[in-house]
Amino acid sequence: MRLHQLILLTTTLVVACASSSPVQLRSTDTRPNILLVVADDMGWSDLGYFGSEIETPHLDALARSGLAFTDFHTSVSCSPTRSMLLSGTDNHLAGLGNMGELLSPEQRGQPGYEGHLNDRVVSLSELLRSGGYHTYMAGKWHLGHSVDRAPHSRGFERSFSMLNGGASYWNDMSGLAEAEALVTYVEDDEVVKTLPSDFYATRNFTDFLIESIRQDHGDGKPFLAYLAFTAPHDPMHVPEPWLSMYRGRYDEGYEVLKKRRIASAKKVGIVPADAPEPGRHPMLAAWEKLAEEQQALESRGMEVYSGMVSNMDDHYGRVVDFLRDIGELDNTVVIFLSDNGPNPWVSEDYPGNRESEWFTQFDNSIDSIGHPGSHYAYGMGFGSASAGPLDLFKMTVGEGGIRSPLLVSGPGVRSGKRTDAFAYIWDVMPTLLDFAGVPQAETFDGRPVEPVRGKSLRGLLTGTADVAYGPEDLVGGEMQNGKWMRQGDLKAVSVAPPYGPGTWHLYNVANDPGETHDLAAEQPETLQRLRAAWDAYAADVGVVLSK
Repeated sequence: MRLHQLILLTTTLVVACASSSPVQLRSTDTRPNILLVVADDMGWSDLGYFGSEIETPHLDALARSGLAFTDFHTSVSCSPTRSMLLSGTDNHLAGLGNMGELLSPEQRGQPGYEGHLNDRVVSLSELLRSGGYHTYMAGKWHLGHSVDRAPHSRGFERSFSMLNGGASYWNDMSGLAEAEALVTYVEDDEVVKTLPSDFYATRNFTDFLIESIRQDHGDGKPFLAYLAFTAPHDPMHVPEPWLSMYRGRYDEGYEVLKKRRIASAKKVGIVPADAPEPGRHPMLAAWEKLAEEQQALESRGMEVYSGMVSNMDDHYGRVVDFLRDIGELDNTVVIFLSDNGPNPWVSEDYPGNRESEWFTQFDNSIDSIGHPGSHYAYGMGFGSASAGPLDLFKMTVGEGGIRSPLLVSGPGVRSGKRTDAFAYIWDVMPTLLDFAGVPQAETFDGRPVEPVRGKSLRGLLTGTADVAYGPEDLVGGEMQNGKWMRQGDLKAVSVAPPYGPGTWHLYNVANDPGETHDLAAEQPETLQRLRAAWDAYAADVGVVLSK
């Protein structure tokens, strides 16, 4: 990767904030740095702190050193979540009402369905950069597939990113489906034509972020460092020793693992001890009904997946060690989350793969999974297990699809605490702006922008507040015709086909996180009220349902 010229900060630098008022910065700015880390398709129960058998010591340490959220929510899939993360508003306003790859004919060309982060919003990186921060990004972008929509166009002064939804972790740049047979990497505003021969995505993204921070360190400016791992999104790829780390650990199958995860979650106290267990999805075969060869294949997939999570944890730990070594860790707000729940798909489920000659090039035999030349996703069985006590998975509005771990530490953040207060992905941006002392914006770069809809979680983090959302607050979402509306502990939800019936149900997700006991018949007025609230939300943000 090319070296960049070191930017020297003058004794007094005047930067234009998002509003028209300038902000005067001293030669040494004492505002906190921000390290924002996002995992891709990681299940709610996949961290050791949340009861997993997967070894994640560095992220567990983050949870113990700060505040861990157990009721934090995202969208059902990658780009809608990332649009809300970086805009602080609803994905239907930010341009990702649906993933660009999955737009229906009814949605194409409609406002909010541009398939990229649109100009109706201002990004976190744009505001922080104009407010005096260095802004760095490494990893998955998925908010625009062209160079003119890459991270450099939305406020990142230095970036190395993969623009698509998923890719090989090795240097072959292979995509997830024939429609994107090769993916696009960019460094700043230039397409990367070849990757190093020893490239491994998780490691190289980490290397780039560390080097970016290193090059500017000492110039007096704080930084935003956004590390958007592709791990553990399929295809399942990981080097040794992680490739062999979990050999034999999952031979008993996904149903046994899910029960163990549920028991562990209850033991560590992140769900009630008497919480009902969700049942096996009707589309999922019982483990005992699978042929031995299929059992071995699926177990191997989960072994490699777990290795990817541990490998990601290891590289996250490298960033923390680096920040500690350069004396910046104590003044850094660190945030970790997953963009959605675990993926229920197998690799053949990507559009066109099952019948594609292109897909036949991959070797997904047991001994090949994890290596270059394989293209394997672990599917619904172990995906359900990764969700632990929650029901369902990515691409659904069940709790297993939209509930994510959120871990936050840093100056002023309560240490060693856990909260079950509800929070949503659009809360991250106003929280970080609050810590940075950068105001939200009504206009940016001469254009009006959508107001932030999220709430700052700073009070929760520092201990001056117990909740961010009161008992009357309503928060809802939609994706792929799945609908949900939350008020307090009650959640009205309609899971769209093929994973649900497309009918409304009502759950108390505080004592029934697995969504097993439908309260619709007992509380019909409540369900009616929440459905009406969802209708108002959909009209407000411009939801366009698929037919």
